[in-house]
Amino acid sequence: MADVDALVRLRAEMFTAMHVNDTDGAWRDEAREWFAARLDDADYCFVVVEVDGQVVSCASGAIRDAAPSPAVPDGRDILISNVCAAAELRGRGYGGAAFRAVLAWARRTGVGRAELMATADGRDLYESAGFQDVSFPAMRATLESAR
Repeated sequence: MADVDALVRLRAEMFTAMHVNDTDGAWRDEAREWFAARLDDADYCFVVVEVDGQVVSCASGAIRDAAPSPAVPDGRDILISNVCAAAELRGRGYGGAAFRAVLAWARRTGVGRAELMATADGRDLYESAGFQDVSFPAMRATLESAR
């Protein structure tokens, strides 16, 4: 469970680095449950890097199931996300080590494509691993919830 707490803590640091407003932190309990429920699921990969017994970086991978398309004939791809290093330790390669471990897992799955959302700080790392900009960037809308 300590790794789950570290994943949530580093995810919060990632949002801070991305200048995402986290006014109440209510998402953290949901994130803790989400990570815990998926730790043993083969369609997910969670990597943490420890230094002197402390988790200093992480990355996640998830096999997604979608309708087949010309680009993805079997409909499956991998989303790599949550690549983050503790703020005070950035630039030492720890985030890159977690990312490369998730990418190695992704290659072992046999799934043919991986996708990620890149920040300016991560672009060089991702491009060196073969990731490229695509012509159809993500768009988002907030949907009203019936909860």
